[in-house]
Amino acid sequence: MRKSRWWLSGVSVLLCAACAPVSRLPQLSADDIAAEQRIQQIAHIRKYYSELHRIDTVAFRIRTANRADCRGWESPQIGLYAMTPQSLPRKYRSYSREALDITWARPTVISVVEGSPAAKAGIVAGDEIIALDGELIPLTGTAGWMAGWLKHHGARPVQANLRRDGVDSTVTIEPVIGCASPISYIVAGDPTAGTDGNKIVIYSGIADLAKTDAQLAHVIGHELAHANLGHLDKQRFNQVLGWLGGTAIDVGILAGGVSTGGAFGKEFEKAGILAYSVNFEREADYVGAYYAARAGYDLNGVEEFWRALGLANPDSIRLARTHPITAVRFLQIKKVAAEIADKRRRNLPLVPDLKFVPSPEEPAPDLALHTEPPREEPAPDDASMF
Repeated sequence: MRKSRWWLSGVSVLLCAACAPVSRLPQLSADDIAAEQRIQQIAHIRKYYSELHRIDTVAFRIRTANRADCRGWESPQIGLYAMTPQSLPRKYRSYSREALDITWARPTVISVVEGSPAAKAGIVAGDEIIALDGELIPLTGTAGWMAGWLKHHGARPVQANLRRDGVDSTVTIEPVIGCASPISYIVAGDPTAGTDGNKIVIYSGIADLAKTDAQLAHVIGHELAHANLGHLDKQRFNQVLGWLGGTAIDVGILAGGVSTGGAFGKEFEKAGILAYSVNFEREADYVGAYYAARAGYDLNGVEEFWRALGLANPDSIRLARTHPITAVRFLQIKKVAAEIADKRRRNLPLVPDLKFVPSPEEPAPDLALHTEPPREEPAPDDASMF
């Protein structure tokens, strides 16, 4: 044991002596490092909530304009986001007050969607929102509590107690109905988005690629279309059918005295997942474009998003297995934009034609917008605007 310790000590000395930096680095004080760290943390949270406001503003328009397609899973929405430091993960609390000018005593409105019921009631960012119909809003889980409260109380008018610059007031908010599909915004470079059929997840990498709100509306509309069209349920059904078919082959071979180890079941299950996957994505692009148009977004130039995605993920230009290649998506959105423009000229309702049209054969990777939610990273908050 003693020899082992001496041996490790000797190795440590050699490592310390070898390959060490040779520059005389400037000395940095711990206080200066902490101060700069705080500056960067404050900038981060301000940027996050600025981006979240953009995401939620677009999402609010998409949800309310397309509520008829949400098959009974709507909820009342007022278009504001409020929070307290206690609502945040612990690592963000120490600088959240300085970054966002929020208090520890009452929930503070962080952002308000222009033209939303909250905006029409005169609520602005910085207002402290104390109670809804006399019920005090909790200091933890604020956003989730308010969304649940609205869902429980329905779309009837709400009396909101506010405080602005020390002056109390009461305003009446008249909620509107929209699709009950909250948005989670994740800070990560991956250019991706996804849905589990209920919640929509947007990564900051894909929001950065969407240079216009119309492009972002197309992304969010795409994910909402996946949910409304039941694509995940269809994929799961195809997965089960594939597994059953492959398992039947495994059993048949086993009856002849040879074990496959379930190989056919596993491979046919994978094939079931991939069945129609590319067309599901094309259909979500198609219907999602209609959702964006219904929300009032101009689709001219939206196709440039797919060129940007191709540059960010070059493999998506030439390969496709679960998603169309970006060239197909670029050309399709141009045609859909023209189709929608033609319907507008003829005063026809903006209703997508859902008749199935086979897509051309394309080889394709899992690099574009996903139907399964991406891995979630910790974010400054766990809920979106309601």
